[in-house]
Amino acid sequence: MLTMALCACGASAQTGTASEPVNYIGGEICNPRLHDGGLRYAIGTENIQVMRANRTHPNEAEDYGWTYNHAANITYWRGRFYLEYLSNPVDEQQPPGQTLLVTSADGRHWTKPIVAFPPYKAPAGVTIPKPYYGYIMHQRMGFYTAPNGRLLLVAFYGHSYNPFKEGGIGRVAREIKADGTMGPIYFIRYSSHTKWNATNTAYPFYTASRDKGFRAACQALLADKLKTLQWIDEDRGLDGFYTLKDSINRVQATSYYHRRDGQTVALWKWSYAALSPDNGLSWSTPVRVPTLIMAGGKQWGQRTPDGRYAICYNPIETQPYRYPLVAISSDDGITFDSMCVVHGEVPPRRFMGENKDFGPCYVRGITEGEATPPGQSMWLAYSVNKEDIWVSRVPTPIRTTWTGPVSDNFDDLQPGGATANWNIYSPRWARVYVNDAHQLCLTDSDRYDYARAIRVFEAKPRTDIALDMQVAAENDDPMEIDVTDRHGERIVCVRLHRGLISADGKQIGSYTQGQWQRLSITIDHGRVSVCDHEVAALHTAQNPERLSIRTGQYRDLPNRQTPNQDPAPPLPGCDERIQPALYLVDNVSIR
Repeated sequence: MLTMALCACGASAQTGTASEPVNYIGGEICNPRLHDGGLRYAIGTENIQVMRANRTHPNEAEDYGWTYNHAANITYWRGRFYLEYLSNPVDEQQPPGQTLLVTSADGRHWTKPIVAFPPYKAPAGVTIPKPYYGYIMHQRMGFYTAPNGRLLLVAFYGHSYNPFKEGGIGRVAREIKADGTMGPIYFIRYSSHTKWNATNTAYPFYTASRDKGFRAACQALLADKLKTLQWIDEDRGLDGFYTLKDSINRVQATSYYHRRDGQTVALWKWSYAALSPDNGLSWSTPVRVPTLIMAGGKQWGQRTPDGRYAICYNPIETQPYRYPLVAISSDDGITFDSMCVVHGEVPPRRFMGENKDFGPCYVRGITEGEATPPGQSMWLAYSVNKEDIWVSRVPTPIRTTWTGPVSDNFDDLQPGGATANWNIYSPRWARVYVNDAHQLCLTDSDRYDYARAIRVFEAKPRTDIALDMQVAAENDDPMEIDVTDRHGERIVCVRLHRGLISADGKQIGSYTQGQWQRLSITIDHGRVSVCDHEVAALHTAQNPERLSIRTGQYRDLPNRQTPNQDPAPPLPGCDERIQPALYLVDNVSIR
């Protein structure tokens, strides 16, 4: 068993022990005024929208038109990504609820969602007990690759407004076959707080399956004390199923990883952490880590493909506003620093719903023991505004600064593949990609969102930027090119719209749609010129650091004063595409 570190009252905890399993020592602080927190970016990260909710045209989404979508889980198996998420018609806790599944060969192009676990229908004669009035889904874990190679998809059925403890029914599992089909649904564990069993639930218990391989996979999962610890807050285990003795009865949404010293670190919401010296057979008492500032969003920790470690979370305590999504990194899994942005965009929430917090949250990655995707990247899944599902590919080792000049012509990049060294924000209706001509393309047919591509460069008092730009097609939204400092403060904004190039509110040139235009921006110790026209700086930063190309106007709403629960109709026209815009970028030079 672990020995607790005994500290005198007022003494600091010893980092790495049970009294402080992890510690963040970086000096970066999240600026609540900015969507990206004013932090540096994890260079080369791709943000890719998997599913865009659509109420009036369900065929554009999942064929149901449900607009509360959340709690994504992701894995990789036999050359494909698999992602599940739960879905309700409007609100977080109001029934019915179901779980959907999407897949992808490359993490960028995702299939249409299919129902993996449908809304629960109780057997005849079983009534909904008071005070509940329906059933929803809840899940902290999504996938398990068994030792025999079988892939299980798992989720949890419970009652509305309280799927935990007495409100829970149980955890279900089904197999995903190699051809993409799914096997029958079985219960794998019932809530220990109730008397549910095979006689009064909608699906049989897994032991009734005639498939020996499936039964063996379920038994292996039930015996894995680390994997099943992810279930603990849905069923606290009155039968002693869980090895963690959670005396505070508070921990939620387990993630875990093994440190270099062999100890297992478990992380939970609200900054809780604990240690296990024996792969989850015993645990220290969960404690709050004071240097991990967060609220009720999930935190995710893992060993990254480069052999280092990362923890991802929302670094702010204001509960309804969960942005940005950041990563901190570590060499040993104990001491973390270098907080940086993974996802720093907060688009308008299109649909009102109960507890639909703003921003990217409830992040999960690929759990230890699952297959590793090709390449040196960390893959994450999460929801944005609790209505759309996203993934991020974060290259490792995680870098936040650039050294030397930039000369990007995209000739060495695979069309449709990763855009090396560029940070990409790519909604389904505003994609960013490299085309067959090896040009960076930004498209936009979304009334309320935009495509964005960011290039981090070396911070110097003098910076010369040049790029080739073609406005191939445009709509009512302008193309904006910003140069910012390390905190995202805009030094200059160049706008291309309706044939005019402007900066500082004045026209400095013109362009012809369908023709290439060479644009140049020079920042020299605070002085700014665009295409040889001197313009006033928006911000007096001395060292520019980022080039941002965006298919829409700069936004700072919603902010942390935007009402989160006030009933409101859907944003007008949010389910309809607008006239598409297309912008091409090539030959980016920054010196």
